[in-house]
Amino acid sequence: MKLAPLGDRVVLKQLVAEETTKSGIVLPGQSKEKPQQAEVIAVGPGGVVDGKEVKMEVKVGDQVIYSKYSGTEVKIEEDEYIIVKQNDILAILQ
Repeated sequence: MKLAPLGDRVVLKQLVAEETTKSGIVLPGQSKEKPQQAEVIAVGPGGVVDGKEVKMEVKVGDQVIYSKYSGTEVKIEEDEYIIVKQNDILAILQ
């Protein structure tokens, strides 16, 4: 099954969180937050959304940072994805 986002929405796949810090400290499961970094899996067409012209600035394969409490989590088969609006994406990692 393939996700095809509509309008200015973007499908993200969350990147795996580090199990240890750079200094070698192992993080227990409860203290870890979900990372806010993700890879772009699919991008909507953009166009006119809510009466405004929207140009999609991200593309498939980009690694991005998105707002902490944004988006809708969906699970398809064994994979988990997050669907967010493009304006919930804060930066593209380069």
